[in-house]
Amino acid sequence: MLPITELAKAKVNLNLHILGRRPDGYHELSSCVGFVDVADVLSFEPAQVNALEVSGPFAADVPMGETNSVWKAYSWLAARMLLPLVHVKLEKNLPVASGIGGGSADAAAMLRGLLRLVEKTLSEDEITGLAADLGADVPVCFRGQACLMQGIGEKISILSEQLPPALVLVNPLVACSTAEVFKAMALKPGEMRAAPTKAEWRNDMTVAAIHVQPKIVNVLSALHKTDLFPVLMSGSGATCFGIARDFSEAEKTAAELTKLNPNWWVKAARIVT
Repeated sequence: MLPITELAKAKVNLNLHILGRRPDGYHELSSCVGFVDVADVLSFEPAQVNALEVSGPFAADVPMGETNSVWKAYSWLAARMLLPLVHVKLEKNLPVASGIGGGSADAAAMLRGLLRLVEKTLSEDEITGLAADLGADVPVCFRGQACLMQGIGEKISILSEQLPPALVLVNPLVACSTAEVFKAMALKPGEMRAAPTKAEWRNDMTVAAIHVQPKIVNVLSALHKTDLFPVLMSGSGATCFGIARDFSEAEKTAAELTKLNPNWWVKAARIVT
């Protein structure tokens, strides 16, 4: 049997509105999410023992053992159905703790691949439950297509409008903890904000993320000096992006940014459907 392969595509929050904090402590959000053709790659096949083999430019940053998002996904699914033991190969191309769903995308890709392996599916309720059980971004990453993500991440609706064709992703290669960013936002349980009247191009986590990781300012400043528009931060950072008119412009701008900032992670990407 050939190994099953799944792409864990980078998730980009094209906007991100934090609507408040529920009494149970979870944050309510609304975000238009797109996926791009820059991805981690997972392949796996039945084995005698469970094993994870990691390669790629960010392999050294991947936590191993039970804290790894891939094994968390395996354990979650194994509690619901009989699974074979698997040998997993993870090509880690996305920086960790970077606001583009790397760990969540890996978990979602693991679920999709395992389900293909055992020829099973998840119910809508089970997909919804992924947000609370495995992380807010896992349901949308499991879908892997442009969506409006609401609630704590469990409410997903497919976007029908056309998204921009391309963008440039930039990360200063510093981790930015989502938990620390939410802490810096300092919303009290039960504190709610007014909902936006339209899909505004903004990320409500930006100021708090800059407090946690000041290098985000340098990235946003560099992007603002290009012709890309709009320029925003994705998720809880530190990855930021600028929208390009086409992939050619994205490639040209990425090359210029890489030349000026050789120690940053810079990728031109196409938004996929």
